Amino acid sequence: MKYSIAVGAFMAASLAFGQNIASSDKKFVDNAARGGMFEVQMGQIAANKAQNPEVVSFAHRMVTDHSNVNEELKRLASAKGITLPTEVSPQQKAEMDRLSGLSGPAFDRAYMRAMVTDHEKDLREFEREARTGKDPDIRKFAADTVPILRTHLQEARKVSASLHPPATGMF
Repeated sequence: MKYSIAVGAFMAASLAFGQNIASSDKKFVDNAARGGMFEVQMGQIAANKAQNPEVVSFAHRMVTDHSNVNEELKRLASAKGITLPTEVSPQQKAEMDRLSGLSGPAFDRAYMRAMVTDHEKDLREFEREARTGKDPDIRKFAADTVPILRTHLQEARKVSASLHPPATGMF
């Protein structure tokens, strides 16, 4: 009898470990993991395909910074009993395939446009989680990552703008 009570208590505690996290926090962690993988994989592609030195430099920074953030997220998810995805989303995979088919300046421009769009979306998600997340540790992770994403977005906009010179009005 004592054995079954102990096993039952252990099983209940094990189930509760990963289930006491709000579904919105779990969704944020899942999205953050997929987004981080996307940034690293796209950065690796861009580091090899980009021609513009600023784009190559930006790509290397994406690989380094997002690899570090991804490791931090893995530690947090493990502590919270959250299983992280192991692949990017189908939409992210399609975007990587599309960009991989480009080359030269067309690749550089498309990659940087994608980085602006992706970081705008990521920044909104991380700011929202930092304000409204239920779990204090996940909320802190989001808040600590916001400045990194802001810097990435500023850099992505700057590099992207340098690849799209303003029209001169001459025909």
